[in-house]
Amino acid sequence: MSGDHGRPVAVVIPAKDEAERIGATIRAAASLPGVDLVVVVDDGSRDDTQSVARQAGAVVARHFRNRGKAAAMQTGAAVVERRDQHEGRAGAARRLLLFVDADLEDSAVEVGVLVPPVAGGEADLAIATLPPQRSAGGGRGFVVRLAREGIRSLTGWTPTQPLSGMRCLSREAYDAAQPFAAGWGVETAMTIDVLAAGLRVVEVPCALHHRVTGSDWRGQLHRAAQYRDVWRALAVRRLRARRAGRRAPD
Repeated sequence: MSGDHGRPVAVVIPAKDEAERIGATIRAAASLPGVDLVVVVDDGSRDDTQSVARQAGAVVARHFRNRGKAAAMQTGAAVVERRDQHEGRAGAARRLLLFVDADLEDSAVEVGVLVPPVAGGEADLAIATLPPQRSAGGGRGFVVRLAREGIRSLTGWTPTQPLSGMRCLSREAYDAAQPFAAGWGVETAMTIDVLAAGLRVVEVPCALHHRVTGSDWRGQLHRAAQYRDVWRALAVRRLRARRAGRRAPD
């Protein structure tokens, strides 16, 4: 099935301890036009994420220890690449990559709007922008501002939601973003690297809902890790820009 846009699509879902939500997310993603493969990467889960994902119809790859979101995304993309090669897919017949967060549940059906801009050649990377969530998060926006300003200073483009994990990529855009920045810096770095390669990026509104990070100590630790990873990703790309002779801020 290739859908109205004429391009096959593989959904890649990085997941850790998402047994309660992953089944609904997979079923919603699998129903999208063009999607003929859903790959879940169980990134060291301690619950039944792996078995629930298989029962829901996904191809499952597993990290026996937690290696982080970026590593899970790369593992999933490698599974898709092997499938494409095995099936003799090349060029435009290769599957587009649609990265989806594991906790979207039924709202994952909304990510389908990311595919047409890439499939139609209008963009190489389409990023979802989310509406206000049902529950307010516990953060103060420090990480978002760091990522947004970092992308703007290095590329001239200002994203609305720089940390959004729902993204559709052409294979050219995926290759341009390799190697992924570690951990939670992956989205910020991906946007910069794709734009630096001369490719096109768009943001697309999506009516998605997911679990927000709270204000307890776990939430604060999560945001601290996000800030660290985004800062590192930006530092690496500022250094690259200096070495290439491009202007970059201190």
